[in-house]
Amino acid sequence: APDLLDDVVGVIVPGGFGERGIKGKLRAIRFARERRLPFLGICLGFQLAVVEFSRNVLGYSRANSTEFDPQANPPVIDLLPEQREVQEKGGTMRLGASPVLIEPGSLAHKLYKEEEVKERHRHRYEVNPEFIQELEAGGLRFSGRSPDGRMEIGELSGHDHPFFIATQFHPEFLSRPTRPHPLYIGFLKACRAQAEGSS
Repeated sequence: APDLLDDVVGVIVPGGFGERGIKGKLRAIRFARERRLPFLGICLGFQLAVVEFSRNVLGYSRANSTEFDPQANPPVIDLLPEQREVQEKGGTMRLGASPVLIEPGSLAHKLYKEEEVKERHRHRYEVNPEFIQELEAGGLRFSGRSPDGRMEIGELSGHDHPFFIATQFHPEFLSRPTRPHPLYIGFLKACRAQAEGSS
């Protein structure tokens, strides 16, 4: 019920695993995108932002992650190639700090003020490389990538949205009380601007 969310000034969809709550998370992402509310997606939140965009902007009503639907059509989120043969899943995720190359002129660059950062990861799924070109043509800009070409940061471009950004990595792993992560600072500033603009 959108009226329950009338006073919301920002939406964060965090990481997680499994199907529990996916429909609600997808609705929250769509609500933030369509209402122009600040949005920050983290790990699964990034993947679901890609699914939501594929369904509701590109028109692929059955787009999904193969984590939730092995027969997804199209499978815009898929298992990392190095995970395909893994039987025993314990300790096999893409883990730890990895470099992220940030596109100049992007929202991510404005927030980080750097062109290369290190961020910590914990995932098995990624944006399916077969759909990157179409997603970007539709306005989902991948402004952060790993040196080997994996999508790390997605943001809306050309959609007149004040703050819509999602990351495959976990910014909370590097955020500290005395040194908050730049993505959280940017999100909170955007929420404050939203609150001041709607009051």
